[in-house]
Amino acid sequence: MAAAGPAAGGAARGRGATSFQRKAAAGSRLAAVAGTRPSVRHGQLLLSSGVPSLDCVLGGGVAVGTLLLIEEDIYGLYSNLLFKYFLAEGVVCGHDLFVASAKEHPDNILKELPAPLLGDTYRNELGEEATAVKSEDLQDSMKIAWRYQNLPKMEASPTTSTKFGHYYDVSKTMSPELFQSIKWHSFYLPEELSSQPKMKTCNMNSAYARLLQSIQRIIYQEGFDGSDPQKKQKNILRIGIQSLGSMLWGDDICSSDSPEDIHSLTKFLYVLRGLLRKSLSACIITVPAHLIQNKAIMERVTNLSDMVVGLESFIGSERETNPLYKDYHGLVHVHQIPRLNSLICDVSDTKDLAFRLKRKLFTIERLHLPPDLSDTVSRASKQDLAESAKLLSSGCGAMAIGKKHLDF
Repeated sequence: MAAAGPAAGGAARGRGATSFQRKAAAGSRLAAVAGTRPSVRHGQLLLSSGVPSLDCVLGGGVAVGTLLLIEEDIYGLYSNLLFKYFLAEGVVCGHDLFVASAKEHPDNILKELPAPLLGDTYRNELGEEATAVKSEDLQDSMKIAWRYQNLPKMEASPTTSTKFGHYYDVSKTMSPELFQSIKWHSFYLPEELSSQPKMKTCNMNSAYARLLQSIQRIIYQEGFDGSDPQKKQKNILRIGIQSLGSMLWGDDICSSDSPEDIHSLTKFLYVLRGLLRKSLSACIITVPAHLIQNKAIMERVTNLSDMVVGLESFIGSERETNPLYKDYHGLVHVHQIPRLNSLICDVSDTKDLAFRLKRKLFTIERLHLPPDLSDTVSRASKQDLAESAKLLSSGCGAMAIGKKHLDF
């Protein structure tokens, strides 16, 4: 009986150790899904958006089961680029794709995906990009005051080695051979309407109801809802929906302040989030927010999304010729960050952000004012700089308030 005590204690300790090991093994199985990694902050499984600097802004990446909403710029150039980055990352990682559009055929969208920079091509292309950036920084190093020179960027260098996410060359299209190893599904609204002219809508836009039905069918048939436990290799479904809410989808929220069905889009997002939450999937949606007449609708759309990022392009605006923004192509507005397994979200590094398409890479950086002593800023343009500084938030606005500049 005396020997039974240590044995029982050893068994208890063994059971405790075994339980701890089983928990670690479960985490490793989650991380084993291709193209994903667990978050160190909230333990949620993350996948890359295709832009490493955007992943940094979003807290490490796009969480599986969440919805990323992109507010389109006026001409839709850069929002469409982020949309293709998200899909291209899925192709490289071997994820399944579901592409929905009412404007452009999904086949054409996939043909225009940017080519990934892999292997030697990755090092050569990024080496050229880094050399160009460093040469510009070297020319400006003697002109920039220490206060501006030490400001950190969202992305220190394009050549930073990372095991999560890839870089892409927007000047080249993806090789067709890369699509052979993945499975992708398409939803083109004109084709769907011609195949099924009539459908019960359940108090929802007919196009939205068809889209939800297609997404639900793919999730259940392909086993992304976990209904097939015998499936050895788990995979991720990346869902991309282009220009949702536009008139091409049969919705009039972009043409009327009081649309016929004001809750149609919000109903769609509510049901879609329910499908995403119980499946191994993630979704990106672009919305023409600048065309939506009723701002209350856009507020509801924001509340029904997990992440909301707005893009403001300088094309066709006064900022395009403003020396304050000469190094950038637009601003990034982070309206919402997901609150995953916590009451609050991490809002650090989400203010005063700008993006630029330098040579072949799309990056997001912190927006900072140019130095007053720079030769590129003439006396005549200082008035413009002072007025433009008022547009920035308090982070950058503290450097130049009104018409008064700091003396160095």
